[in-house]
Amino acid sequence: MKTSKNVIELLGEKADFYLEHVCEKITKDELQTPSKANIDKIFVQSNRNPQVLRSLSQLYNHGNLGGTGYLSILPVDQGIEHSAAFSFYKNPDYFDPENIIKLAIEAGCNGVASTFGVLGLNARKYAHKIPFIVKINHNELLTYPNKYDQTLFGKVKSAWNMGAVAVGATIYFGSKESNRQLKEIAEAFEEAHNLGMATILWCYTRNEAFKTGKEDYHVSADVTGQANHIGVTIQADIIKQKLPTNNFGFKEIGFGKYDDEMYKTLTTEHPIDLCRLQVANCYMGKIGLINSGGGSKGESDLTEAVTTAVINKRAGGSGLIMGRKAFQKPFIKGVELLQSVQQVYLEDSITIA
Repeated sequence: MKTSKNVIELLGEKADFYLEHVCEKITKDELQTPSKANIDKIFVQSNRNPQVLRSLSQLYNHGNLGGTGYLSILPVDQGIEHSAAFSFYKNPDYFDPENIIKLAIEAGCNGVASTFGVLGLNARKYAHKIPFIVKINHNELLTYPNKYDQTLFGKVKSAWNMGAVAVGATIYFGSKESNRQLKEIAEAFEEAHNLGMATILWCYTRNEAFKTGKEDYHVSADVTGQANHIGVTIQADIIKQKLPTNNFGFKEIGFGKYDDEMYKTLTTEHPIDLCRLQVANCYMGKIGLINSGGGSKGESDLTEAVTTAVINKRAGGSGLIMGRKAFQKPFIKGVELLQSVQQVYLEDSITIA
């Protein structure tokens, strides 16, 4: 396989492990893989109205990955989710919301996802220059003691009024509040579709019981895969999920429905196979899976970002939604990192496994 020298160097001794793997449990022939014809193949026959199709088209056809079927989205809602001082102390420029949008534009992202405040303050200047994705709910950390619950911060109609092409939301699957969140966001997504906006769901899991003495199963392939499946059921057009790092969550925690044979039939321990199970739960790839980039760790960020992109792409995913690894760096370094990730999706030799 002839692949970008830079990608091979970043993957190092694991280059063949990631680039030569073939998924034999759920094969690529069973998937709807990303392409420039995504919207025509998947959504034209759906119940999404023509304005939703236009919004999806704006998102998929913008930026450096425009027309490829892949997405590179800059998400910056950490000022609420992780607290502003903690999120922005490494680069205080991003206390100014306009710099968030400038980073997404300069890096050639398909869209920028942020809060009502960030995007609303700059709507007239930028809503026609890059697709806006308004995150409509958040977990805030000012309540003492800290709680973990997603709360609506505004109305879908307000996102539409500022020119957003999509709304995003999080559901904490597995939490005590998940049923309320599920109902709220299902209704919000219905309203967004009626208004002609696309919908993106952060399908995160959260329950103290998911972290056992053995391992943290918040990111197990089976549990996150089921979260994805519920997400597409409420008609999310795109699913955001953390990259899986393990499996057997249902079995080891001891809940839900599982069978030893389902693990043997559907996946292996290979990271690409684990991610393939997430993709399969998104209606076999018909609803795009974008994986998150995770926190910034410094010098290893570029290698980790490119590795995540390779796993997502080869699994049949639709791109990355990467924030902290980019905005917690000097502006130009953030641009370079985002564009390095995009290059993985532009590299024809990196194929679906």
